Amino acid sequence: MTIRAIIAGCGGYLPERVVTNDGLAEAFGIETSDAWIRERTGIGQRHIAAPGETASGMGAAAARRALERAGLPGAAVDLVVVATATPDSAFPSTAVRIQAAIGSTSGFAFDVGAACTGFVYALGVADAMIRTGQARCALVIGTEVFSRILDWTDRGTCVLFGDGAGAVVLVAEEGRGDASDRGILSTHLHSDGRFGDILHVDGGAGSTGGIGLLRMAGKEVFRHAVTKLAAVVDEALAANGLAQSDVRWLIPHQANARIIDAMGKKLGLPKERVVVTVDRHANTSAASIPLALAEAAGKGLIERGDLMVLEGIGGGLTWGAALARF
Repeated sequence: MTIRAIIAGCGGYLPERVVTNDGLAEAFGIETSDAWIRERTGIGQRHIAAPGETASGMGAAAARRALERAGLPGAAVDLVVVATATPDSAFPSTAVRIQAAIGSTSGFAFDVGAACTGFVYALGVADAMIRTGQARCALVIGTEVFSRILDWTDRGTCVLFGDGAGAVVLVAEEGRGDASDRGILSTHLHSDGRFGDILHVDGGAGSTGGIGLLRMAGKEVFRHAVTKLAAVVDEALAANGLAQSDVRWLIPHQANARIIDAMGKKLGLPKERVVVTVDRHANTSAASIPLALAEAAGKGLIERGDLMVLEGIGGGLTWGAALARF
């Protein structure tokens, strides 16, 4: 028998404050228009963290909701992996702060830094640790406060991002060892540091302050996104002997509506089988995939046994995909 990491629960958290495209001028002095942003990105609004909100606080809120849906107490968790580019501090990790907040006193916790691909990376790490018996119950969290590292004078980047957190609970279960199993079937991770400068922060960063602002060469990132995401999804399907027609849901990183639409068409999926939150959440970096998953699962859209593709690309460049059966 094969040990699989089963998705037992999903949860999300979004800050209360919502800033629409039209509200950007009033909130931050951004000279832009709703039509200009929607046409290029599909974004209509974003959530912005309150002054006292941090990556750990939002991540803990998402984690509690995921645990509640899994029917598990925080004490059952023996691994916490947090994907974030906006940690509370250089150390201790955001993960250990969340570990304490949920009441987990055993096991271990650490952060993963892979920008917008961070959740897929964290999922891969947690899956590997469950498969090898180092953990039995893992929390995988993406949490970001990107509003603190944006250059609010740069219209080309600041309109793209929002704040939020998403979490999944993984538990170890026995499977048959083939593609019919529930849980994480495989993860496929890549990076190419030659392109690190096309999406980066020009200094340190932290959700409680910090120095450094996000810089992005948007056209270059877009060009890499379409080709690399298509290739890694094909890689994941081939590794499991599956075809595009087997995929029930695409849960992509929510960076840009055009990229999401292109990937849906690549898989031959109707629009109703592609989970889209970018219009309401904007790009929440490592939090975007678990937030989208939590929303779809919370609405009862994803049914037990449905095959899902989770994929994303981010600064590094990093990119990756995961195949999972709900």
